[in-house]
Amino acid sequence: MTDTPKAIKLYKGVSIYRVANSPNWMVRVWDRKHKKYLVKSTGETSSIMARDAAQSLALSLLKSTPIVQTEYLFSGYVQKLLRKTKLLSDTGERNPNYVKTIHWAIQNADWGLLDYFGDHDIRKIKTNSFQEYLGHLQKKRPDLSPSTKNTLTAAFRNVMKVAVEEGIIDVIPSTPRSKLKDNPRPFFRFHPLVRKEDDAYQKLLSTAKTMAIQCVEVRGTPITDELYDILLFLTHSFVRPLTTELYAIRHRDITVAEDPRRLIVTIRDGKTGYRASNTMEAAVSIYQRICARQPELTPDDFIFLPGYANRTTAGKVIQRQFSALMEVADLQIDPFTGKAHTLYSLRHTAICMRIVNSHGKVNIFNLAKNAGTSVEQIERFYAKHLPLSKELARNLQSFGED
Repeated sequence: MTDTPKAIKLYKGVSIYRVANSPNWMVRVWDRKHKKYLVKSTGETSSIMARDAAQSLALSLLKSTPIVQTEYLFSGYVQKLLRKTKLLSDTGERNPNYVKTIHWAIQNADWGLLDYFGDHDIRKIKTNSFQEYLGHLQKKRPDLSPSTKNTLTAAFRNVMKVAVEEGIIDVIPSTPRSKLKDNPRPFFRFHPLVRKEDDAYQKLLSTAKTMAIQCVEVRGTPITDELYDILLFLTHSFVRPLTTELYAIRHRDITVAEDPRRLIVTIRDGKTGYRASNTMEAAVSIYQRICARQPELTPDDFIFLPGYANRTTAGKVIQRQFSALMEVADLQIDPFTGKAHTLYSLRHTAICMRIVNSHGKVNIFNLAKNAGTSVEQIERFYAKHLPLSKELARNLQSFGED
């Protein structure tokens, strides 16, 4: 029994091969336009004759595909967009994360826009072209989330916008948005949402306090009151537990303000860029405790774990301690959403507390601006999943006043 010959590559995108029990050679040609292989029999039993047949087939396919002038290639406008976004990032007009997302959507080797549209004539890309891309995407990566598809759509529109600005095309093709699934964020339930004995937030705090008193060690590092204060600070300041937000805050970024009493925390390079976040009053006493622990502090010292110059390392230390805390308190999973609690759950708790404890009177726009998010995000992920308060229920049932 003889082995089946291996495929013979003639040149890029064209190869011949023979399958078992067939005397004829097959040719496989990559169709760049439709992003798939065309497979045909050469009708030849000789590899020499099959080579000639394969080359003729490939040439006929290439002749049916018009050659695109370099100046009209989609890939050229991709490069222009990438240079533009980098410049906006360097000058501080765009958040680096925005630029990173654009680059990721365009250059992903598996399903990025450049891989699919790179050699297309941008003048001929229409709405149906993008719909075909989405169909290709669905077959290749059915696991991609609606938000990822919307990110790809936004990147595609940005590339086409460059072509509009240069007068190459008149309008950006219509692009459908994928419907997003609203998933409520896990947070620590608190009274009055639950009974006092079921208050997960208070259980979290009391367990952290106990572990600090007991000097519980996590990988050789003892848990101190600093973890307890971080939990409180996250809840009363709305900042994100990121190296660019919580762990980047220095003493020079903190201002104690009055009327109402609060901290004004400067976030210089957060997820959504620069912002000044106003805290709740309780954050003032938390900050005072922090300062008392650092009697020789300087304005450039970090407020949390100042001994760690590497802020990624500082974040990992707190994350490990938080994981240990979750296990001891038996709060790993939010029973209402079925999702795991993370440090981010405290930010979610902070936003929910403002909505609930203000009896629905908090200005959502101000809350969103202060937290560095959007009104849409708060309504989608928080407000719509919270039960109606007694005050709002009374308002719902009211018949007006004389």
